[in-house]
Amino acid sequence: MAKTVSLLHARDLSCFRGEVCLFENLGFELSAGEALQVEGANGAGKTSLLRIIAGMTPPDEGDVQWRGQSIKGCRSDFNAQLAYLGHHLGLKHELTVEENLRASILIQGAADSLGQVADVLRHVGLSDRSDLPVRVLSAGQKQRVALARMLLVGAVLWVMDEPFTALDSSGIGLIGDLLGDHLDRGGLAVMTSHQAIPLGSRLQRLVL
Repeated sequence: MAKTVSLLHARDLSCFRGEVCLFENLGFELSAGEALQVEGANGAGKTSLLRIIAGMTPPDEGDVQWRGQSIKGCRSDFNAQLAYLGHHLGLKHELTVEENLRASILIQGAADSLGQVADVLRHVGLSDRSDLPVRVLSAGQKQRVALARMLLVGAVLWVMDEPFTALDSSGIGLIGDLLGDHLDRGGLAVMTSHQAIPLGSRLQRLVL
């Protein structure tokens, strides 16, 4: 049997806030089609870990590798294959829903996805909101816009910080379906959540 190739590898990660150690000697490996759910109490370091994995914050010790290479040495390639969903969604409130998505596609260099905007908006339940400025949307609808953006840029690695926040039951079900489809296509996902995620054996759990 062929050995499963690790795409994302965290090695001996440590993170301190002042003199407080949030975590140390932390590691995991993810291959295509796998996801990691990070759990822990408030202040345990969940968001800090996700920011380290996404290359937004350097670890105090250890390294994150993408396809066998430190992300410090392959920043452009790694960023092109990363989609990050944080507490701050990074949406332009003065732009419409569609304008936000088209701008994100062009920034990410995924111009071939421009024709898919209408289909993706329909998929996340926002077809009738496409011409509205983001500022008038509810928190849950803004979360759906951010999810649509992740689908459109074609990233292999999804890093998601509490993606179920502000979503109703249909939105929660939508994320479960999107994650399942993403893993089926060989994608990876790392997320923080207290919500049960029905991904079966494809899901690893890490408690901080």
